[in-house]
Amino acid sequence: MASFDMRNNAEYGLALSATLSGTTKAEGNWIDMQGWEAVTFSVSTGTVTDAGTEAGFSFQVEEGDDTTDAGATAVADADLIGLESALTVTADADDNVFVGTIGYRGSKRYVRMTAVGTTGTNAVVTCHARKDKGASMGTATIDTGTAAT
Repeated sequence: MASFDMRNNAEYGLALSATLSGTTKAEGNWIDMQGWEAVTFSVSTGTVTDAGTEAGFSFQVEEGDDTTDAGATAVADADLIGLESALTVTADADDNVFVGTIGYRGSKRYVRMTAVGTTGTNAVVTCHARKDKGASMGTATIDTGTAAT
């Protein structure tokens, strides 16, 4: 029997929506963590025309003090809950599948997801962010994200 209201104690956002093409890196929206202590990203695919080479395509979490691409750095494994390597798609038949989740517990104000393919990759990917443990909770809201500058 459910007894907790998790919906109204969180903020949701679209972290990444992209069509991967070859080895071109797709950069998601910055998620502003001010006032929040936790974020979990959930990753899924749309149509996977070609996963690319044997290595497929993968996702990475980046963090920064601002929303510039120049300030973006890869998140240290110690600040992740789960492994980025678990968010890899290698099969052309992985259409419309839930790939997995990864959490962030670092100290930077901004965090985002990126995805990159290998030679031949052609796939639609989506990432959603769920922020939890907010300073002011009570109403579910949507984080519109911030494009990198």
